[in-house]
Amino acid sequence: MQLRSIAAHCRNTLISFSRRVQKHQEGYSTLSTESCEAFTLMDSSERYCFNPTLHWKPEVEEYFIKAYGADHFAKISKALTRPSCYSCIRVNVLKTTSDAVIEKLLAMNQGTDGGHIDNDLIHKCPIPGLNYVVFVRGTGPHEIEYAHAPGQPVKEVIVSRKCAESVLRGAQIYVPGVLACSAHVEKGDSVAVSVAIEQPQHDGKWGTGITRGIVLQGMETDPQFSQRKGLYIGRGTAMLSRAGTFRALEGVAISMSNRIYDLPSFNNVLEGEIFLQNLPSIIAAHALDPQKGERILDMCAAPGGKTTAIAMLMGDEGEVVAADRSHNKVIDVQNLAAEMGLKSIVTYKLDALKSVARDTVSDMTEDTTALKSCTIVEEKLNGNMLHGENFISGNGNGHVPNIKGKQRVKNGVGKNHFSGERVEKSKGFAPNSFDRVLLDAPCSALGLRPRLFVGEETLKSLRSHGKYQKKMFEQAVQLVRPGGVIVYSTCTINPGENEALVRHALDTYKFLSLAPQHPRVGGPGLLGRCELSDGYVEEWLRPGEEELVQRFDPSSSDTIGFFIAKFNVGCKDT
Repeated sequence: MQLRSIAAHCRNTLISFSRRVQKHQEGYSTLSTESCEAFTLMDSSERYCFNPTLHWKPEVEEYFIKAYGADHFAKISKALTRPSCYSCIRVNVLKTTSDAVIEKLLAMNQGTDGGHIDNDLIHKCPIPGLNYVVFVRGTGPHEIEYAHAPGQPVKEVIVSRKCAESVLRGAQIYVPGVLACSAHVEKGDSVAVSVAIEQPQHDGKWGTGITRGIVLQGMETDPQFSQRKGLYIGRGTAMLSRAGTFRALEGVAISMSNRIYDLPSFNNVLEGEIFLQNLPSIIAAHALDPQKGERILDMCAAPGGKTTAIAMLMGDEGEVVAADRSHNKVIDVQNLAAEMGLKSIVTYKLDALKSVARDTVSDMTEDTTALKSCTIVEEKLNGNMLHGENFISGNGNGHVPNIKGKQRVKNGVGKNHFSGERVEKSKGFAPNSFDRVLLDAPCSALGLRPRLFVGEETLKSLRSHGKYQKKMFEQAVQLVRPGGVIVYSTCTINPGENEALVRHALDTYKFLSLAPQHPRVGGPGLLGRCELSDGYVEEWLRPGEEELVQRFDPSSSDTIGFFIAKFNVGCKDT
């Protein structure tokens, strides 16, 4: 009962914060179909508003409705099209403090691409244990006047969907994101900005159907004239002429002056002292509960947010192994670690599906290893083992490097001028060689927001993600020592990648058990099973397990959609 009480308190705290954010903006209105009528413009048209709808494939929609119910899924879909009302900043407490960061941000007054920051918009996270996290509130949705007059169409710019999603998070509009523009747009002109959403094409693929550089006349013959209704994200000032926009290769094309949602972006602000990170991602690092002196693996580490969070929670004492299959992404992790002054992070280029070194599997499964492993588990369960005492010490033992001589980093030292070692390839790691493993698995990412397009997702693609994650989880199970911990997380609302993975893990590996998580902010997981019209059956959680996972619902807590499960690892020879 105490756990339920704490969980309810944390969830209510976050919900309360979200509501305060919404009420902060005077004239606040929800963006339902009816609320578009509040955007009363000079021609009383509903065209110039922001009221997007996600169009799911029928079989995908059927699946999610079975999981959540029609009303709940409709609320989730609507929430996904809007950005969160706040930015979440993780403070690097090894360099500074939350109070110092808040002071600096207020002193800067602005200096971000997004909105103005004042005392009423910034404060520490109220969740116990997360006082090093700072919330900066944004404002919106705002009513935008597009200066439309009968017979005098407003000058317009159409941007790509990905560009629009970035703008909704606080970014400016850069040259590559502009698809089409009205004639005679000159530098300094005010333009209305709308977004082109991908549509099915004749070849079976998805696209905007817009040839980049086309001239907009403001008439019904314009590309996607009707589809752009309800997809206006604000007004901006042209930084280049029409001709200059389509001649240039980079730079800001439109400086957004009036946004539907006004959120600070913190681009290049207080580098090394702060890191912009979604709240559930920070909580996932906390759920791992890393201890000083331990050896920890982040299997899919890029871009390094959770890796650096783990190292910070350990006080930069121990070893955090960060692996990723992409050379450039490993460089990103190195740069972030250097920027934040973290010394405990070791990086490798390694495919998560090949995390276990094949030539060490037979050596590490002899009975002496099994006997030693089980003894350690029993000692730890009896409370006789202190944190930081590792089965395999944190000095790199168990790693099998693949050294082929020095190579130059292909893409230079990066924006932070990191001049560390090259990216080292790895053949994998020995079984039982990590105290804790974080598997933040590549997923369908259907929890990220704002999201304006989901048309390409199919049941087949959703199921394929689940199969891929099971294979990665199998690697994680082999790498963590008995008595250790695995944390599995995704940024998707898909139960097949969340609860179904937990069910598979518990049924397949009898030595795994779900563990409580602290802090607990997310809601319970989904119980039962799902059977679709094609005969496909998916098993989820059983009674008693739902409160041991964390599911973040974007329709109720104003976070991204996210899922966290924590497993204790028992004696592996049973």
